[in-house]
Parts: sequence; C-alpha cells; structure tokens
Amino acid sequence: MKKVLLSIIMGLTSFAYANVNAVVSILPQQTFLKKIGGDKVNIALMVKPGSSPHSYEPKPSQMKSISQADIYFTIGVEFEHNWLDKFTHQNKNMIISNMGENIVKFDMEEHSHHDHEEELHDKHEEKGHDDHAKENHEKHHDDDHDEDSKDPHIWTTPANVKTIAYNIFNELSLIDKTNKDYYRKNLETFIKEIDQTDKKIKELLKETAKNSKFMVFHPAWGYFAHEYGLTQLAIESGGKNPKPKQIAFLIEEAKEEKVKAVFTAPEFSTSTANQIAQEVGVPVIKVSPLNPKWSQNLIGLAKAISGK
Repeated sequence: MKKVLLSIIMGLTSFAYANVNAVVSILPQQTFLKKIGGDKVNIALMVKPGSSPHSYEPKPSQMKSISQADIYFTIGVEFEHNWLDKFTHQNKNMIISNMGENIVKFDMEEHSHHDHEEELHDKHEEKGHDDHAKENHEKHHDDDHDEDSKDPHIWTTPANVKTIAYNIFNELSLIDKTNKDYYRKNLETFIKEIDQTDKKIKELLKETAKNSKFMVFHPAWGYFAHEYGLTQLAIESGGKNPKPKQIAFLIEEAKEEKVKAVFTAPEFSTSTANQIAQEVGVPVIKVSPLNPKWSQNLIGLAKAISGK
C-alpha cells in the first residue's frame, strides 16, 4: 500500500513539474520562445534551417511532436496556412496561440512601396486569462483567411519582437501558472535586450536620410523599413522574378538611389540579384529573415544599409 501511495505521489509531482511541450514554425520563433520559456519549455521546430516556410512539408517524425504538443505558436507564415488544419485535427487538445497578436500586418506590395502609414499596435498589457486560450484556438481559422495576402515577417523589427515577447509571456503564464514569476523574470531580461538592439540600430541609421532606399531580392524587410523610415526596393514581387525591362529599371533606380548593396536570402536564387549588383557595382549580401540570431541579424542589416 505504501509503495502504491509513493508511486502516486511521485507521479503527481513529476506531472506538476513537467515542461510545456511547444511547437513553432520557424527559427526566430524558437529563439523568442527560448528567451521567455527557458528550461521550462520543450520546443519542437517545424521548418528546419535552410528550408523555406513557403513550401516546407513536415517529416513523419515531426508529426509526432504535434501529437505530444500542449501548444502551437503560430506567426502567419505560408507553411501554417497549408498545415495548421492537419495539425489541429491530429491533436485536438493542442492550443493554438498567435505570437503576432496585436501586431498590425501590412500587405506585401504596400511594404515594397513604403506607402502604408497604418501604425503598429503594441499592446503589452497582461490579458485576462480565463478564455484566452479557447479564443485563440477558435479564432485561427478566420485569421488564416485574412493573412494570406499579408507580410508575415513581423519579427524583423524590435518593436514587434517586444510585442511577441509579451504574447509568449501571457500564454505561458496561462498554461503554466506555477512558473509565472520565472517567465516574468525572463521577459524583463529579454525586453532589455530588445531595447538595446533598437538603440544600436538607431545609432547606425541616424545619419541615413529619411526614406533612404535599400535593395532586396524578396520583400522581407518591410517592417524594418517602416520602423526606421527607410524604403525597400524589391527585385522579386509576388513570387515572380522581374522581366528584362524591369531589371533594367531596377539597375537605374539602384544607381540613382546609391544603394550600397543588394540583399538576398539563402532560401532564394541569387542569379538576378547578382546581375543587378554587378551592373551597379555593389556587393551581394546574404541576410535571411529566418536567422535565429535575430538581434545580430538586424544590427548587421542596419550596418550594411548605412555603409558602416
């Protein structure tokens, strides 16, 4: 009898101290969740390094992580639009939580032309937790429909990363109340890192003219451009490479705007970017929005744009 009671107590204890099993879509999410969740959260990553979230298909071993997950953190990438329904069907108890909640998303085309003046909303207040997870779970189907035409790269500016951090804290505090103070301490530390990153970027760009333009292959840096008063010139639009006449126009525009580099990501072909860069006489710099070292990545981009 004593052995049975001891076994039950040990089982309850280990349940009480069990980690949260979470799944994320892309590498930056993994970084942000680790910052807040620390060693209290087990994180499974869907889109593996070097792969594109536009076309990735999960492996059978990854579907096992879905079956064991307590929560899936979404962020609006195309991969989720194709697979999230399948994931929720496989694990009906899994909570769906949007890391990008309270961030206003822009259309990809509007980002490219830097003419969207709608403000980002940055609500950092803690939420009432009673119905939060249930609402997120029921709401994601409606959100997906609207997200198809939006720019998902919301994590490319410190202001949005700060909102993401609060969203993660709110959700983890809801499903793991025991460790709320632990998550809060991690949040406070991460917020300081975010503020330092923002300060460094502003220092690098302080002598860069307002609406100064930088050229990218894929328009993944619109939020960054909007935040710091810049304009991104996109080579590729709507998933299509430019035609010869468009390339000629881009070359002339790059020369006129005195762009200091052409930015590409490892997930995309560099042939057109190389052609334009060679004609303009500037280097091609590979910088991926999927880089897990989010702070160094944004600071590096600011350095390259400013020429410092």
